[in-house]
Amino acid sequence: MSKLNLKERLLGRSAPNKDDRRKAVERDLINAESALGRTIFGQITPGHTREFFCLKRNVWIWHEDGVTVRYEVRENGVFKQIGKGNYNKITGVELENFRNATKAYLKLVRTNLYK
Repeated sequence: MSKLNLKERLLGRSAPNKDDRRKAVERDLINAESALGRTIFGQITPGHTREFFCLKRNVWIWHEDGVTVRYEVRENGVFKQIGKGNYNKITGVELENFRNATKAYLKLVRTNLYK
């Protein structure tokens, strides 16, 4: 099912107005993608939480056990923000791990959600 077809199917849900329906669809798609993304990093210990998803074209979110890490892909590199802290550029092994995680995520989402 293509992304467009999935959105069209979800838009059939009742919501007060077009903007509310669009927001509900976006939320549902992010939740579906995150359900796949959380599996990339292995088993989740019972009682713990994990989320990993692409929020926008250049923004990735990893949330685990109350800590949110926001990654922004910019022209001059990938920058990470933990909580409400400052953004710091990632390099080396951390950058390679981020690239591998995003590639695995995109493959999972494309093959399992947007066939």
